[in-house]
Amino acid sequence: MPEIAEVARIVHFLRLHLVGKTIRTASAVDDQIVFGKAGTTGDAVSAALTGRKVISSGSQGKLFWLVLDKAPHVVMHFGMTGWLQIRGVQTSYSSLYRDTDTRVETWPPKYTKFHLTTTCNPAVEVAFTDYRRLARVRLVDCPGAHIRSHAPLKENGPDPVQDTDRFTLAYFQSKCRASRAAVKAMLLNQKFISGIGNWVGDEVLFQSRIHPEQKCNHLTDAQTKTLYEVIRYVCQTAVGVLGDYHQFPSDWLFKYRWSKGSENPTLPGGEPLAHVTVGNRTSCYATRLQKITLDGVPVVVEEEKNKEEVVEEEDGGRQEEKKPAPKGRKRKAEWGSTDMPKPKARRGRRAAVKKTKKKKDN
Repeated sequence: MPEIAEVARIVHFLRLHLVGKTIRTASAVDDQIVFGKAGTTGDAVSAALTGRKVISSGSQGKLFWLVLDKAPHVVMHFGMTGWLQIRGVQTSYSSLYRDTDTRVETWPPKYTKFHLTTTCNPAVEVAFTDYRRLARVRLVDCPGAHIRSHAPLKENGPDPVQDTDRFTLAYFQSKCRASRAAVKAMLLNQKFISGIGNWVGDEVLFQSRIHPEQKCNHLTDAQTKTLYEVIRYVCQTAVGVLGDYHQFPSDWLFKYRWSKGSENPTLPGGEPLAHVTVGNRTSCYATRLQKITLDGVPVVVEEEKNKEEVVEEEDGGRQEEKKPAPKGRKRKAEWGSTDMPKPKARRGRRAAVKKTKKKKDN
C-alpha cells in the first residue's frame, strides 16, 4: 500500500507537472466503489475538473488532494494498489519494489478511474488507476485553504512530517498510555497518526527494538520517547527521498522484510526474522532484538501454536509433550501413532450373514 512517502512522491510530481495548468477535458468511469461515498460520482468528478485551473496539491499522511480555482476540490486515497500516472513520466520508481519501468504505452492505462488533459502545449495527461478498486476519490466543497478542516482529512490524525505542532511527544505518549492495543495496530490507526502503513510501522518498531504485539500501555516513557523520535526520523527520511528505497539507510529492515514464505529469513548479520499478524496485517520483526516487555523488562510469552511445548519431568530431565490434536481430527492423529493399533477393518454384510447362517446350522 502506498504510505506517507509514496504519497509525498506523487504530490511532488503533481506540483511539477500539473499545478498551475488548466484542465481542458476530464473523464471518469462509473465506479460506485471508488467514487461512491458522500454523493461523489464519476460524472461529478469529471464536471468538477473540466475547465478548472489547478491551484495547489498537498498531502496528509496517505490522503492527498488537488485544490482547484473553484470548489469542489478533489481528495484521493490510493488504497492498496492505486496510483497516479502522468503520461511519459515514470512517477513510480518500481513495481512492488522491483526495479521496473512503470511508464505505460496504452493511454489511458488499464484500470483507469479518471483521467484528464490540460490546455497547454504539449498537454499534460494524468490518469488515476486502481485494479483492486480499494482506492477512494472524493469531492470536497469548501474553500481550498480550509480543505484539511473538512472530511475526510479532519477525521485523521496529525502527519508526523508536516504537523510538528500537533504531533508532539506529549500527544504521542498520552495516546500510548490510554491504549491497550498492540503497538503495531495503534500505529496503523489513521485516526491516531496519518501516513503510517505496514512497512513504515515495521521499520519504526525495528529501529525502536519494540515487538509489534507489545501492548501500548505497557511501554515505559523511555520506550515511547524512543518510538516517537524514530517515527519522525523514519518518516522524514523516507519522505525526503520521495520513497526511493534505493536511498534508504543500509541498516533499515525495509529491504529484508519481504521474505515471508522463505525458509529461515535473516538480516545480513544473521539476525533471524519472523512474521506475525497484528491488526489484520502481516508484521515482520527480528525475534532476538524485539521482545515483548513489561515496565521495560522482557517477559516470557507463549510459544507459537505450531511449536511443540517442552516441559520438565519430575526427575529434572526434559521431554517433548505432544499437543492435543484439533477437534474432529483426534482419531486420525491417534491412528498414526505407534502406541495405538489401527482399528480392525469393518466386516462386509455378506461376511456377517454367512457367520449367522453357520451358527444356525450348528
